[in-house]
Amino acid sequence: MAFEITTNFIEKLVDFVNNGNESEIKNLFLKVHYADIAEVLEEVSFDEAIYIIKLLDSEKTSEILMELDEDIREKILKNLSAKEIAEEVEEMDSDDAADIIGELSEERQERVISALEDDELAADIKELLSYEEDSAGSLMAKELVKVYETWTVAGCLRKIRAQAKEVTRVHSIYVVNKEEKLVGRLSLKDLIVAKNEQKISEIYIDKVDSVNVNEEDDEVAKIMAKYDLEAIPVVDNNNVLLGRITIDDIVDVLKEEADKDYQLAAGLTQDVDSDDSIIELTKARLPWLFLGLIGGIGAFLIMEGFDEAFKGEAFVLFFFTPLIAAMAGNVGVQSSAIIVQGLANDDVKGSINSRLIKEMLLAALNGLVLAVFLFIFIWVFKGDLKTALAISVSLVIVIIVAGLIGTFVPLFLNKRGIDPAIATGPFITTSNDIFGILIYFMIARLILGI
Repeated sequence: MAFEITTNFIEKLVDFVNNGNESEIKNLFLKVHYADIAEVLEEVSFDEAIYIIKLLDSEKTSEILMELDEDIREKILKNLSAKEIAEEVEEMDSDDAADIIGELSEERQERVISALEDDELAADIKELLSYEEDSAGSLMAKELVKVYETWTVAGCLRKIRAQAKEVTRVHSIYVVNKEEKLVGRLSLKDLIVAKNEQKISEIYIDKVDSVNVNEEDDEVAKIMAKYDLEAIPVVDNNNVLLGRITIDDIVDVLKEEADKDYQLAAGLTQDVDSDDSIIELTKARLPWLFLGLIGGIGAFLIMEGFDEAFKGEAFVLFFFTPLIAAMAGNVGVQSSAIIVQGLANDDVKGSINSRLIKEMLLAALNGLVLAVFLFIFIWVFKGDLKTALAISVSLVIVIIVAGLIGTFVPLFLNKRGIDPAIATGPFITTSNDIFGILIYFMIARLILGI
């Protein structure tokens, strides 16, 4: 049964903290998962959270720290000494340890690393911190199980037992040569059934997927998703085995990428959340809102330019302006969303021209269906065949153009190395509003002869 944070649980915990009942607090969390404890700490006051963190053993609190919200974790780390942070870090895998230390100032990083008793972990953390952010090197963990191709099966089993103690989960056994270069992987089944005197070189599988240490994290995610990998080895330019990336790290990458794309699509220019300050939220929102304002002014100028033309009976055209603008924006966002999703999943293949032709045909079909309905409505409501035809034809053309813009812009941005997710929000909506209104009035003027 899943753990549930109740008011009674929180009240009991706070009472234990206030009375200094350390044993009761430990018993309360004895069978609670560290992820649930992290949620509990986010429900209590900051001082109470610090008290609990310092009370529980490092083996548990090291896991809790990784589950906490970044802002809360940052505050907690500020209230821990370098030695206390080092004690937490020594219970973590090297990739998590590097993530935690990487959040500290450079001065505190040096003090924490100096306080580490495990020299090998300290060296691993320094190495991981040296890699570019969002690269495979910054994601990988140094803990893995590797064997040499020259070892015998009997010797290999002894070495694996020793290495596995330091690895939380053994997904694969990697085979290297004497130069530490990755040459393959080892099947546990093949290892078990092999004879003790056989060499690893006789039984290992030479086909193994790997990524370069400088590969971008989103590319690593695509590779692991494509081949359904739970872990992937990381190598340098000389194919020397450096570490491995596991699926839990990739899930975090995918979540961060999805959050970023969602915010870009919503018109937020930087990574923010609801707890950020008003100033930070304003800085993230204002640029796109300003773009929307410019777009609105542009639409006004277009309509103002047709003011003299659409007087008398033709004035009804102005009442359908919101409909035309809305349809243009919706179609553009739909088209761009499909393309952005395809680019993210690496499913968009072929030339841009073929994509544009397909989208044009799709938009034309959708536009015709909607235009027929709109034509009948205007004809019945206004009794004016010519006006109904002008608005309906305009709708078809506007939808086709909006679909083409929504398809072309993300493809173009992707070719230029710009995140195409930026195309699915206010950018597409605003541009299609302006083009849609312009096309609408030009076609209506042409058909109505005004």
